[in-house]
Amino acid sequence: MNRRPLVFALCLAALALPVVAQEPASPPVQAAAPALAVRVILETTAGAILVETDPRAPITSANFLRYVDEGRFDGTTFYRGMVLSPAAGLIQGGPSGASDRVLPPIAHEPTSETGLGHVDGALSMARFDPGTATGDFFIIVGDLSSLDAGKGAPGDPGFAVFGRVIEGMNVVRQILAAPKSSTEGEGFMRGQMLDPRIGIVSARRVSP
Repeated sequence: MNRRPLVFALCLAALALPVVAQEPASPPVQAAAPALAVRVILETTAGAILVETDPRAPITSANFLRYVDEGRFDGTTFYRGMVLSPAAGLIQGGPSGASDRVLPPIAHEPTSETGLGHVDGALSMARFDPGTATGDFFIIVGDLSSLDAGKGAPGDPGFAVFGRVIEGMNVVRQILAAPKSSTEGEGFMRGQMLDPRIGIVSARRVSP
């Protein structure tokens, strides 16, 4: 039995924001492209995670860095830990639809165009339909290549990888294993909401 479509369906349902999606009022933003990889330190209440954007996903990287530079991640949380197997899962965080933090949605950059993939430590964007991603992102634990473009349902564009964890995967795994509510979340999301949430104290650029 091929489990890949089932795994993808579970992931797709679980990566939607846990709030009502905001319909974009205009076409997705084509953000200015960063020419080089940029490192960002995420200071969380569980420890520090050092990440690096990838210039092969310029629109998504620029969007993430705008949230960093404008302090829009400061005071938000990692709110979800989705365990798919003992060796695979993801943690998701960001503004979670907060109206005073969310910027306009961005254009989708599929992995089939960027050459990136949902491997251990990859950073990727949460979304509903392609072109609806705003500020919520997730970090992969293990191999979740089923989230790459073309790996799920036929013609599916997958999710947009835009960077990777450089240091702090121990913290990522600690967050993934943190306690979860047995009642929060709807459908596939039930049992994935962290309780208590893990705070993102600050997000700042750092020198390579």
